[in-house]
Amino acid sequence: MIRLAKDKDLDAIMKIYETARKYMEETGNPSQWGKNHPPKELLEEDIKKEQLYVFTAEDGILHGVFAFIIGADPIYAYIEDGKWLNDKEYGTIHRIAGDGAVKGVFDNCLAFCRDQISNLRIDTHHDNSTMQHLIGKNGFRRCGIVYMEDGSPRIAYQYCLEDK
Repeated sequence: MIRLAKDKDLDAIMKIYETARKYMEETGNPSQWGKNHPPKELLEEDIKKEQLYVFTAEDGILHGVFAFIIGADPIYAYIEDGKWLNDKEYGTIHRIAGDGAVKGVFDNCLAFCRDQISNLRIDTHHDNSTMQHLIGKNGFRRCGIVYMEDGSPRIAYQYCLEDK
């Protein structure tokens, strides 16, 4: 089940991100989120803006978290080494993470987002082979390179239901 995150979920959300950062480091991707990304303040802001979601399995425990924002994302205004598939309104998936205890966090997140809008964008670090695999196997197409606020590059992908 996917639902909006609440303030009371913050401790569990922080633990999920801690687990994800450890996994990323163990699998050769120590720099994408470093030691403290995303910061608690950003997550609190996401909750206030009602753009942070959690995934709970049948056990009722939080197992995944992601931000989902419909509308233009400034990070995606400039893309190099490629181009977006279209200029239609899109939803962006950011900061997706799971605790590793259950399968299907990404698939459930994606199904939820596809139900909201048929045009999706996502990006990931070049060292994040796990996410690249998940993105690719779910019909996203690699579009180019975008840059985060700190200037670090990310591989950018887009999914369009109309293309399926």
